[in-house]
Amino acid sequence: MTTLNHTGVSYMVFRLLGIPGLEDQHMWISIPFFISYVIALLGNSLLIFIILTKRSLHEPMYLFLCMLAGTDLVLSMCTVPQALAIFWFHAGEISLNGCITQLFFIHSTFISESGILLVMAFDRYIAICYPLRYTTILTHALIGKIGAVIFLRSYCTVFPMIFLLKRLTFCRTNILPHTVCEHTGLAKYSCSDIRINIWYGIFVLISTVILDIVLIFVSYVLILHAVFHIPSQDARRKALNTCGSHVCVIILFYGPGIFSTLTHGLGWHISPHIHVLLANICVLVPPVLNPIIYGIKTKQIWDQVTYVLFPKKICRWKWEPE
Repeated sequence: MTTLNHTGVSYMVFRLLGIPGLEDQHMWISIPFFISYVIALLGNSLLIFIILTKRSLHEPMYLFLCMLAGTDLVLSMCTVPQALAIFWFHAGEISLNGCITQLFFIHSTFISESGILLVMAFDRYIAICYPLRYTTILTHALIGKIGAVIFLRSYCTVFPMIFLLKRLTFCRTNILPHTVCEHTGLAKYSCSDIRINIWYGIFVLISTVILDIVLIFVSYVLILHAVFHIPSQDARRKALNTCGSHVCVIILFYGPGIFSTLTHGLGWHISPHIHVLLANICVLVPPVLNPIIYGIKTKQIWDQVTYVLFPKKICRWKWEPE
């Protein structure tokens, strides 16, 4: 491909290949993608609807869960439709501006979700260690401020990437072996010096996601320390059960990304399609399973879900004499 100058780079068109090496399997791969996308949309939308409309669920834990469901929706809508367009219609063309816009929302939403998981960990710490002061500490005003800080942090850290990518000249290839655009994946196809892009990407990763993981670990160390000082075994079990859903969601969210990073760091030979699949798992699986996990393991949400989906049956069960 010919070298493009800065005046023409904004109009450059890239082509996303999808999952490299598995192009002939795209139609089959699209089936779990589509099913997962539908489940993510319905599950998270239902979760948000229930939490916002039921005043009994306007508690800190459920409000944070509502934020998590909202970010899951955005994350799914930023990634899966593009992948399905590639799988079904071979429509992988995307302009540079469109590519940068997509990666901005993907990265910022991913960082936002990481921040929400962090505050949910501190929410569990306060609920277990200071149960009598729980609602007085986490007031609705404070929760609103926390939410604003989370989203401002994500947008402010990702926003400079726009200008770091805009300054680059792309002259190597316009073929991107992925289903979506990402910062480093796009920058490495430039013929300009991308060291500042790499270092800034590392800074963003350390100052957001890695810092969140460390603070989540610290919060659970404090939670376990408090739980094992509870004299009653039944009370200890109940306290740990309140954290079960959150721990499952944390593993689902961070697990694939940590595995992918370790394979790079340890020099393991992993096929390119495995890395692309892992990247898709990071943004596809949590939005699907998060509402299911919280719906099943949280009685208040499960009761409301069954009431919304099966109102007549619930009423019959409730009023029919034994």
